[in-house]
Amino acid sequence: MIEVVKTNSSNKDFIDLVGKLDEDLAIRDGDEHSFYAQFNSISVIKYVIVLYLDAIAVACGAIKEYDEETMEVKRMYVPEEYRNKGFATKVLKSLENWSNELNCKYLVLETGVKQPEAIRLYEKNGFSIIPNYGQYIGIENSVCFKKEI
Repeated sequence: MIEVVKTNSSNKDFIDLVGKLDEDLAIRDGDEHSFYAQFNSISVIKYVIVLYLDAIAVACGAIKEYDEETMEVKRMYVPEEYRNKGFATKVLKSLENWSNELNCKYLVLETGVKQPEAIRLYEKNGFSIIPNYGQYIGIENSVCFKKEI
């Protein structure tokens, strides 16, 4: 059975999944990892989704306020053994719905060029590549996306 849980960044399963995400990103990003890590603190994220399959946490994602009408998608992750089963899309749709409930009109996000599966996920779900924003301006390893919801 699949269960979608709305929570926050104090959720233990979310913390565990983000730990695995950070391990993966450290390998993919190499020397650039510390630059990205400074923007990925989970200490005070109010809007977190954890997806459970038969009571096992198999995916996560979060949103945080970017501006008055925009939420930024953060900390999307599915462990390798649970990939290609639609879990990331389910988390992303849940975050989109939650953003709608919060009266937001847009979602933005940043991912890395070394994460082709993430790029495919966002494109498949209607996100469009935009010029890099905020702290990602001028960062060649970053790809930024936006979606009207």
